[in-house]
Amino acid sequence: MKKTVVFLISLLLLTAGLSQAETVTVEHKLGTVEVNQNPARVVVFDYGMLDSLDKLGIEVAGVVKASLPPYLEKFKAAEYVDVGTLFEPNFERIYELRPEVILITTRQAEQFDRLNRIAPTVFLEIDTENYWDSFSANLTVLAEIFNKERQVREHLARLSEKAAALGAKGKESGLNALVVMANDGALSVYGANSRFGVIHQAFGFKPADPRIELANHGQNVSFEYLLGVDPDLMLIIDRAAIAGGSISAKQMMDNQLVKMTSAARNGRIIYLNSQVWYTAAGGITATEMMMEDLEQVFAE
Repeated sequence: MKKTVVFLISLLLLTAGLSQAETVTVEHKLGTVEVNQNPARVVVFDYGMLDSLDKLGIEVAGVVKASLPPYLEKFKAAEYVDVGTLFEPNFERIYELRPEVILITTRQAEQFDRLNRIAPTVFLEIDTENYWDSFSANLTVLAEIFNKERQVREHLARLSEKAAALGAKGKESGLNALVVMANDGALSVYGANSRFGVIHQAFGFKPADPRIELANHGQNVSFEYLLGVDPDLMLIIDRAAIAGGSISAKQMMDNQLVKMTSAARNGRIIYLNSQVWYTAAGGITATEMMMEDLEQVFAE
């Protein structure tokens, strides 16, 4: 009898503990969700968020494996479930994982309702007009969900100091910059409020052309345009290196008109880490790598 009473009391205490599990309320662009604090099974669709979770020591259960950047290659291991592509979730696999939270961004926004029926789904995105504040806000949300406030404060303090120093150097240089995407023979450029606008907003480089059209895939241009704008600095992203193609960015830039630009004549054509800038921006490691790319401008 005594053993039975002890067992029942233990069971009641356990049940009470489970029913009173702490939750976090997350308000985001697509809705409001209640998430268990420190969720055990996490599915993440964004490489920037995966990067930050990894840096914070948070384990995940499911990831998109198709285009993982080299610094996240450990997630190719069999212990992590491949949950689809950046645009097409594998709903069956996600359901079988029984996740406690799903983390998504812009590329998965259309699938929010279906994912949210499987598990609380949190939508976080980078604001192209204000990279730094949205990056910081996203980390703050992750800190609240996973109880990592101290670590996030430390990372943000360190990165903010680096960003301020880089921004001061960029502004002091007086250089204008043009972001150019090379895509298997085609060229497009991006301006101050584009997905790569942080170069101008936070890192101090003036836009070489303030009239660039705002478009998700940039404004299509010619080599004659590059010579006409004649930027001090050209920052090159090679989309073909990520999505596939037969003509590399360096092959495209080996062009007589490009060679006539101020950027080329002064050795200021910088090839950015395309995978980071194009598919993985918004993470702790990625943001640091983006700044390291731009530090090349000031290398002796």
